[in-house]
Amino acid sequence: MPGVCHHSVDDALDREVDRIRALGIHAVLLFGLPAAKDELGSENYSADGIVQRALRRIRARHQDLLLVTDVCCCEYTSHGHCGVLRDRRVDNDATLEVLGRVATTHADAGADIVAPSGMMDGMVAAIRGALDAAGHTDAAILSYAVKYASAYYGPFREAAGSTPAFGDRREYQMDPANVREAILEAALDEAQGADMLMVKPALAYLDVVRAIRERTSLPLVAYNVSGEYSMVKAGARLGWLDERRVVLESLMGMRRAGADVIISYHAKDAAGWLAEERGG
Repeated sequence: MPGVCHHSVDDALDREVDRIRALGIHAVLLFGLPAAKDELGSENYSADGIVQRALRRIRARHQDLLLVTDVCCCEYTSHGHCGVLRDRRVDNDATLEVLGRVATTHADAGADIVAPSGMMDGMVAAIRGALDAAGHTDAAILSYAVKYASAYYGPFREAAGSTPAFGDRREYQMDPANVREAILEAALDEAQGADMLMVKPALAYLDVVRAIRERTSLPLVAYNVSGEYSMVKAGARLGWLDERRVVLESLMGMRRAGADVIISYHAKDAAGWLAEERGG
């Protein structure tokens, strides 16, 4: 993806976070790419894992930055699925225990918000219980409550090396045709103690953002995903569209649909453009 890079946990990470803060961005969402993968994704919950080390380094440098972490298994497992496998199927309950361990190590390392993205049944309750048991009662949970089995994730999966080795994720991610399930899943996660809810992807699902917005008072997040970002970048490179106007119009549409927060690969560009419009 143009303008998107992997960052090692060293001076490269320091420079990137410094640039983000200089643009007035107050939060980051961290994803980890481990040096090695295994069946359980064990680096995912290691105290010395890639995300855990990044959290400690960023926190020491920017104490006021809101640190959010992805809590899932797909980037860490050798098979690329979002949980523990039994007979080539994801074992939901076994995966919950792993997610609790991951979230706890992230909070130990300085995460303010943990964001479970694997769409496991009961994941919010399991993580809340694990965090509370470890003394992290103030750590918040941003649930990927509504995550569709979408083709728009392709560029991220290639960048993260997280494409499943067999099958796909429709076993646990949602059918793009189904909005009623989205409403149910969001309500279940809210009842389990989620502090924020997410709809992912954003652009093709703005009706879902609106449907969830009308049924909850929790903060609602829209995820402007890698495929949406890459299409705009490709069109702009070919001279087919005005990148700045298209990006800001798209982000405005997400806000208009009801999103309180937007996660976007366009964030740095958008922050700069908005500062220019404000004259700052």
